[in-house]
Amino acid sequence: MRKALHMVGTGLLTLALLAGCAAKGPATSPNEAAGSKKLNVVASFYPMYEFTRQVGGDKVDVLNLVPPGSEPHDWEPTPKDMETMAKANLLVVNGGMEGWLDKVIGGGSLKNVTVIEAGKGVERLPAGEEEEASPGAGGRPDGGEPGDHHHEFDPHFWVSPKQAKVEVENIKKGLVAADPANSEYYENNAKAYLAKLDTLDQEFRDGLSNTKRKEIIVTHRAFGYLARDYGLTQLGIMGVNPETEPTPKTMAEITTFAKEHHVKYIFFEALISPKLAEAIAKEAGAQTLVLNPLDGITAEDLKAGKDYIAVQRENLTNIKKALSGE
Repeated sequence: MRKALHMVGTGLLTLALLAGCAAKGPATSPNEAAGSKKLNVVASFYPMYEFTRQVGGDKVDVLNLVPPGSEPHDWEPTPKDMETMAKANLLVVNGGMEGWLDKVIGGGSLKNVTVIEAGKGVERLPAGEEEEASPGAGGRPDGGEPGDHHHEFDPHFWVSPKQAKVEVENIKKGLVAADPANSEYYENNAKAYLAKLDTLDQEFRDGLSNTKRKEIIVTHRAFGYLARDYGLTQLGIMGVNPETEPTPKTMAEITTFAKEHHVKYIFFEALISPKLAEAIAKEAGAQTLVLNPLDGITAEDLKAGKDYIAVQRENLTNIKKALSGE
């Protein structure tokens, strides 16, 4: 991955001013209309798409590679996707989530494409060690499995509004470098969106500072940065990669923890089967609630006009409900 992301070098950034036409939805393909001066940008999955769209505005034609409702951890590009990426000026990636990227770059198809690593500079958590302190006398299950080695580190930066701001800054810098003629436009858009993320960040700080509980039990360990940044402890049924199946021991430990600490809610995700969360909730006498890691967004949410900030506010409401002790 490090080798792949070295492509953000200064030599490649001069390749960014090619043709493209504005798109206003994640399902729209890049338009190659002649004469357009808009940047043709491909984003690896939803939060990269949303952050790029907010900063790029009508100066970019941005496409979300992973379709609505799809889980990006196990997503692989099709030949058509490869062709789409090869025609882009910029490819915006998170870093760490895109297991296919090294192979694609190694194949030479992105030799004329600048890759922007949105997660550059984030203080990274190890893939198996988010929870460092025991949440109570009863101890806590690790949540990680010995075989959870699909990721070198936890790549879920964007799940924390605080780290989302870092990603927006990196995307802005990439767009400015690629299209300096419109630098003021990108700077202003980024400033406006970062102000919204600042507000969201403060809402999380205020909303989670005095909760009776601090432990959240989640379907897969996508909330390490959110937990770190807002004083919570994450217990995951599955690992950083949701394809990592929990052992019976892990299931038993989490169920015991939920019972001993009178956990009222077990979180599940819209894009992952809720069966494991439901099984633990049933054993522990708890209920289930949605906690959305925002690695993807459903078609229903898009139709309802929801975006990163709206879904994060729903997350905050549900976390506060789960940790209220009621």
